[in-house]
Amino acid sequence: MRESHKITSVFAQKRLHLFFILSLWCKAILAIPEVVAGVITLVASRRSLLAFVVWVTEDEFAVDPHDLFAGFLLHTVQHLSVGTQEFAAIYLLGHGVIKLWLIVGLLRRRLWYFPIAITVFSLFVAYQLYRYTFTHSLWLLPITDWISSSSRLPGTNIERYDRRRRGA
Repeated sequence: MRESHKITSVFAQKRLHLFFILSLWCKAILAIPEVVAGVITLVASRRSLLAFVVWVTEDEFAVDPHDLFAGFLLHTVQHLSVGTQEFAAIYLLGHGVIKLWLIVGLLRRRLWYFPIAITVFSLFVAYQLYRYTFTHSLWLLPITDWISSSSRLPGTNIERYDRRRRGA
């Protein structure tokens, strides 16, 4: 009975680790466009951003003139201040670069990256919740949820990597 529990536990740990690795790769894939969007937002004019959003949403508005997401996106860009654009650019760029750096360290199985990743992701969540109290921006809610889910994953693998490093 005990042996079957150990085998089940080993398979559960392997599935959890596979989920962890896959989630890191997904986050890396999503971090790259985040960095690109940060750079574009930093160097593009407000007028260029508006033209891009109009181009992206025109087909959607042709199908459904009352599309909520397309309307929200267009409204957001139309009312974008210079300060908000700069904040968004720096935030996207910084968040994407830091996330890629942490993901590379976690994929390389460097043990000291785990507590740093947990701390940094938690600080991002805290800062986004703080920003939300001032801006009430709906954009911050899904981003915060996505980041908070990632901040829990590194902690599930610390013990496993620690045992492997010690040779146990």
